[in-house]
Amino acid sequence: MKFKEAESFILDKLKNELPSNLYYHSFSHVMDVLQAAITYAEMENISEYETTLLKTAVLYHDSGFIVQIKDHEMVGCDMVQATLPEFEFTDEEIKRIQGMIMATKIPQTPHNILEQIICDSDLDYLGREDFWQIGNNLYKELEMYGILNNQEDWNRLQLKFLSSHQYFTQSAINLRNEKKTQHLNRVIEIVNTYTS
Repeated sequence: MKFKEAESFILDKLKNELPSNLYYHSFSHVMDVLQAAITYAEMENISEYETTLLKTAVLYHDSGFIVQIKDHEMVGCDMVQATLPEFEFTDEEIKRIQGMIMATKIPQTPHNILEQIICDSDLDYLGREDFWQIGNNLYKELEMYGILNNQEDWNRLQLKFLSSHQYFTQSAINLRNEKKTQHLNRVIEIVNTYTS
């Protein structure tokens, strides 16, 4: 497989074709997830070959947003199918990459270690210092698409999401769980100030 060529192709496509009003599902989100995935792959002792498959899946995981928001994972899988054979990825490799992309669909459903890593990387920020800043970008995006009306709706959604979210790899659990719990407690405090 010609990873470098595939990487150049999809990065160029994301840079030029992702809608500019995606405040969260942006080019920088993809780069952020890629960095987290590389870190977790090292921590989990993933081979270089498998890490390459993982990195490819990360680069494509939100590419469907170029076309549409709804079921963007499926669209991303179609893009993988349409473009990766040109870069000498085998059918088997393509299938594994598609599996990783589909695993990131909320609620996440990973079936193997690579799928677990991409899921943890995609939501790595939940247990990081930049949680509020990145969350705010997501709020702006959801508000723009009419999915949320106000900050109160957003905090209730965050509460529900953080309460049910779990990291899958031991690495992410060790690295992010404690901070994520602090964020959850803060969101609980905020939501408790609302009168039902």
